Amino acid sequence: MNTNIDLFNQVSGFLSTEADMLDHKEYQDWLKLWSPSGLYIVPVDVTADDYKNALNVAYDNDHMRQLRVERLEGGEAVSTATALPTVRLISGIRIVEASAEQVTVRYSYCVYENKAGDLRPYPGQVEFVLIPRDGSFLIERKLVKLLRVSQYLATISYIF
Repeated sequence: MNTNIDLFNQVSGFLSTEADMLDHKEYQDWLKLWSPSGLYIVPVDVTADDYKNALNVAYDNDHMRQLRVERLEGGEAVSTATALPTVRLISGIRIVEASAEQVTVRYSYCVYENKAGDLRPYPGQVEFVLIPRDGSFLIERKLVKLLRVSQYLATISYIF
């Protein structure tokens, strides 16, 4: 195994920034991280691989990401008026594949939510397909596979 340390550091920095933006509800800046053709996917069946034809918590193209952010910023999503900040922990970052055209990376993560005094963890695996662009990246795909997704469908008021 040969790891390109510069690429790893650049990818890790990008992923940490993306997580921090979401924790601090910097949704407009988060939207700028995306390729126009990018997809944000949170499947219900984590064993599925045809996400377009499967049941998903989220399967957002550019337009749907914009609408999701509008709902979150406008208070139209469940519990957004009283939603406290989230905390995301990411670990085990691994570059799975890298070329000049794209970088595929996976990591384990857990987002913690404080809702009505109850700290709720949402662990999962995340896979990104990133497109190198001007010294950084654009997100072509973010796939979030939550470990207990069926228990989380009721009142999600943030982006995973």
